[in-house]
Amino acid sequence: MDTSKKIRTRFAPSPTGFMHIGNLRTAIYTYIIAKKYGGDFILRIEDTDQERYVEGAVEKIYDTLRVCGLNWDEGPDIGGPVGPYIQSERMGIYKEYALKLIESGHAYYCFCTKERIDALHKAQQEAKVSNMMYDRHCRNLPKEEVDRLLAEGTPYVIRQKMPLEGSTSRFLYEIAAPIPNDQILIKADGMPTYNFANVIDDHLMGITHVVRGNEYLSSAPKYNLLYEAFGWDIPEYIHVEHIMRDAQHKLSKRDGDAYFGDFVDKGFYVPAIINYIALLGWAPKGENEIFSLDELVQEFDISGLSKSPAVFDIVKMKAINAEHLRRLSHDEFKALALPYIRQTCKREDIDIDVLVKTLQPRTELFTDIPEKVDFIDEMPEYSDELYFNKKMKTNAETGLSALKMLLPVLGGVEDWNEENIHSAIFAEIEKQGVKNGFMLWPLRVALSGKALTPGGGIELAAILGKDETIRRTEAAITKLGG
Repeated sequence: MDTSKKIRTRFAPSPTGFMHIGNLRTAIYTYIIAKKYGGDFILRIEDTDQERYVEGAVEKIYDTLRVCGLNWDEGPDIGGPVGPYIQSERMGIYKEYALKLIESGHAYYCFCTKERIDALHKAQQEAKVSNMMYDRHCRNLPKEEVDRLLAEGTPYVIRQKMPLEGSTSRFLYEIAAPIPNDQILIKADGMPTYNFANVIDDHLMGITHVVRGNEYLSSAPKYNLLYEAFGWDIPEYIHVEHIMRDAQHKLSKRDGDAYFGDFVDKGFYVPAIINYIALLGWAPKGENEIFSLDELVQEFDISGLSKSPAVFDIVKMKAINAEHLRRLSHDEFKALALPYIRQTCKREDIDIDVLVKTLQPRTELFTDIPEKVDFIDEMPEYSDELYFNKKMKTNAETGLSALKMLLPVLGGVEDWNEENIHSAIFAEIEKQGVKNGFMLWPLRVALSGKALTPGGGIELAAILGKDETIRRTEAAITKLGG
């Protein structure tokens, strides 16, 4: 990758909906490349497709990028030296450059009607033409004819005059390019096509490196011919492979696959989302796969980009998320987990710090938390069969015996904290000559009414407090017939 001049990258989304992870991956790579080499990351909104424009989508783009920490150096909201940064506000620019191409012989006016184009396509379909394209009917019209039609106000488009021989171009891959269609640059309504506006904007904004999906690989020769026609430097293209839903199907916005906000709603931690998406199509040099955004900037190298599609793996994404949560400080995790805790646990008289400490190593997604802690406010109905545990060698009968032993022990703990509860219970375990699980499993069930809890019996007792622990132990003894 050429880093001899200041790198300027751009993320240029269309405001047509929510942020899909494929778009977000492009933004991540674009941001990382700029920041790794001390360059500028530019945000440009490409909103010329007004038919697909979604109200509020621009603000959603801003919000998503900011939440992810992908802060731009230039953009629509903060300005910059090469604005405007919204494509619809640059409409006066593109026609001027198209006319320059006509003057230099690299483009031409096309006056063909929609009916003629439709008839041409139909004839090519019936003839089973494999490479359907415009027949260049207007490509060599005499200048006098062109001037006459323009003077009469005949509707037209402006088409690029493509070379009539095939060529081979090298990017990340070598591709043989067939004779390309004379693509439209300016549509009949005066609006530029996506490809043309892209080239003009990238040049005028000084973009040096462009990250985009492999679906644009076949369009690269068309882009390059435009750059060459203007005599401009061609940016370095970095093409990335598709993200697959499975071995056969690409992730697709149209299929409702994998929007960034959906993962946040499912309880994923934003830095973990960024971490995992960055790994979809890129491999770090070492064994470590857990990175913050700053660490990704340091570690990233385009040599690690894969030439094979990446298959989206929700199990791996969850594992990466859990590891990120484990690496948070106690206070960081507490701040993030508390809204989920409070969905089902409203009590203020519990030891919230013990609860947070027990949750942190056991939480894969934040949305797991409400169900884990719902027993705190109200004991659920549960069957005596819950006391049966093959591994602990317990059942309802042994559970009753254990709880009767534990009740006076719990009542005797003066300074109620996890350490003192632990010491008192383990002294009783040693005194009775029983296995740890003989005492601890029944206590867990008695205090939670659940088999899966955020911690064992001792931690639950510390969370609930002395009075509630004793009350629930007594209730369990009564339930078991004691």
